[in-house]
Amino acid sequence: MRGGRVSLDRRPVLRGIDLTVRSGEVVAVLGANGSGKSTLVRALLGLVPLSGGSTLLYGTPPPRFRQWWRIGYVPQRLSVGGGVPSTIREVVASGRIARQSRFRLTGAADAAATTRALEAVGLADRAGDPVQALSGGQQQRVLIARALAGEPDTFVMDEPTAGVDAESQQLLADTLAGLVAQGRTVVLVAHELGPLEPLVTRAVVLRDGCVCHDGAPPKAVGAHALPGHDHVHPHAPEKPAGTLDWRPTS
Repeated sequence: MRGGRVSLDRRPVLRGIDLTVRSGEVVAVLGANGSGKSTLVRALLGLVPLSGGSTLLYGTPPPRFRQWWRIGYVPQRLSVGGGVPSTIREVVASGRIARQSRFRLTGAADAAATTRALEAVGLADRAGDPVQALSGGQQQRVLIARALAGEPDTFVMDEPTAGVDAESQQLLADTLAGLVAQGRTVVLVAHELGPLEPLVTRAVVLRDGCVCHDGAPPKAVGAHALPGHDHVHPHAPEKPAGTLDWRPTS
């Protein structure tokens, strides 16, 4: 992204963002609620239109990008509509669609990738259950599994641990550690890093739609630094502006 600007309802959300994610990086996008974190990753993928600046995916503008199998996107929530209920396996298997074509339909490799993804998030024993019956945290694990099933080069995850229990967070961290060791790229939005912190190689901290820090991950402060702290509640505005405070070291 170069000079990326986004306005929603005529309100500026991103204010001239310059950001390049390189292959093999694990980039955490951090900041307080309303700082523009989710908008940034959605704009990077072309899911939110820019009001200024430009974005490239592997050198191609999003509207012309065709290699979507290279990117696994995990949104904040699963959209569960009416009609025929979908099973967990069916939703996870949909992560393979970008790798298929009219010349290559679903095969053994797709089924195996789906099974591995279900095992990675601890849902293999519930693969036949309707996804509508799951809790919010369990649905988030389904979204993560869907991205894993696609075996992309880059994972873009919007708060993947929000509402997910500590055991599942650690399971995700272990899975991502293996993928990072294989050279995969990860961009994740987080309010708090938790067990993902050791994987992060770079942090981009937003404040009021601007990048206020781009470099080594900042240290958690206050109650957020305590072992076992899990962000499952809103925090009142206070100083510093977010749950993570960056202070330059001398």
